[in-house]
Amino acid sequence: MKHYSEIITINPEIRFGKPCIRGMRISVYDILSWLAAGMSNAEILADYPELSDEDIIATLSYAADREHKISKAS
Repeated sequence: MKHYSEIITINPEIRFGKPCIRGMRISVYDILSWLAAGMSNAEILADYPELSDEDIIATLSYAADREHKISKAS
């Protein structure tokens, strides 16, 4: 699997610079929100066929890494 940094992109011209998937308008926040709302990976992939399992895993890895960095700074 690719490192999340190869999948998560930040471009100030896309979604106001929020972390997104491969330059698309689907943000890390979007995917995390869908998962938190109870959507399964399969449901997300059915609704957004442009995404892959690897994109969802990268989103979770990015969020975990960010949380780890925040908790270390406290």
